[in-house]
Amino acid sequence: MIPEDLFRRIVEVLPILCVDVVIRDKRGKYLLVKRTHEPLKGEWWVIGGRVWKGEQLADAAARKIREELSLDIAPESLTCLGYYEDVFERNALEIPSGLHTLGVVFGAEIDGRETARLDGQSAGWTYADALPERLLIKPFGRGGSC
Repeated sequence: MIPEDLFRRIVEVLPILCVDVVIRDKRGKYLLVKRTHEPLKGEWWVIGGRVWKGEQLADAAARKIREELSLDIAPESLTCLGYYEDVFERNALEIPSGLHTLGVVFGAEIDGRETARLDGQSAGWTYADALPERLLIKPFGRGGSC
């Protein structure tokens, strides 16, 4: 782990590379979690988080699924949907300039009968008809792949 003082300095000057995962069940409903930490504390959101140095993007997405939901989804079964970029004024480090994230968004399908076991980053989970409005996924250029 990066010491908090170093991570704070990094976040003050650089965007943070993340993965976000849009999980859908067979009915087309989205699995969302209620966040317990900033940014977006108390809001329904998709799972995701930082990419570690040396980690492939799809591996990071599969790791976040395992960590946050206790579900095993193979990295090769994930689909690259595009990217999501945001600056969160409210952030856990209370950085006045905000937390700038750049997330590569992956999609995953599950049966819907799985039971998610949360890791403490979320207060609950649900299936929703739509993604959060703030999650504006932009497609990559002509190649379209991650």
